[in-house]
Amino acid sequence: MAVTVVFIGKLADLAGEDEREVAAPLSWSGLAGALGDDIAAAAADERIKIAVNGKVLADKTSLSAADGDEVALLPPVSGG
Repeated sequence: MAVTVVFIGKLADLAGEDEREVAAPLSWSGLAGALGDDIAAAAADERIKIAVNGKVLADKTSLSAADGDEVALLPPVSGG
């Protein structure tokens, strides 16, 4: 049973991969533990949003993902 964590933009560079499978079920504290210190610190930044199956969470600490879910870490959008 697994959750797919998707890294976007700079977070993918930091993670060294575009996605990672982690054990389900997955909570905010479980996500932080599964990502490692550098990525967990970046994900904790208030500018980083988290989406579960395409729906952005208003409070990322309420994360609750089950087997087969996709959790995306979304950095702030920059344009030019």
